[in-house]
Amino acid sequence: RPVRIYADGVYDLLHYGHMLQLRQCKLMFPSVHLLVGVCSSALVEQHKSHPVFSSEERYESMRHIRWVDEVVEDAPWQVDQEFIDKWQIDYVAHDEEPYASAGKEDVYAYAKSIGSFLPTKRTNGISTSELLQRIVEGYREGEYDSKLRKIGHPELCSQPASVKAASVKAE
Repeated sequence: RPVRIYADGVYDLLHYGHMLQLRQCKLMFPSVHLLVGVCSSALVEQHKSHPVFSSEERYESMRHIRWVDEVVEDAPWQVDQEFIDKWQIDYVAHDEEPYASAGKEDVYAYAKSIGSFLPTKRTNGISTSELLQRIVEGYREGEYDSKLRKIGHPELCSQPASVKAASVKAE
């Protein structure tokens, strides 16, 4: 049978770093069934912050990635033996950095302790946090104002059109 590898995450603001991690998982053995656990928005809010995309949007996004064979909705924050047995997981894959959360030094410690952990490499230069930072900085600089006006939402602009026009004339 194919090796069953489980990778999990929030997968909010899906980006190429996520895709490369999933590809690494899928190519770890000649025959892999890749299960991808996606945490619910409620669980993400408990441990991190409010996600941009809803649970359903994130579940559906994962279903359309070529490397993913099965999506585990409402995935737990931390896997245990019961979860591993239920989903017949051979390995849990994530990057090697300890992932501290809610008083735990590493939520992947259990998989590591039983020899079922497969490390993946993070993609430098891209993360959901970095994308959010870029978006917020761009918004504050007014980089999206013309788009917001074009789609009929001038009230969302960071700078009123009159202020923007005055600053352009002053230059």
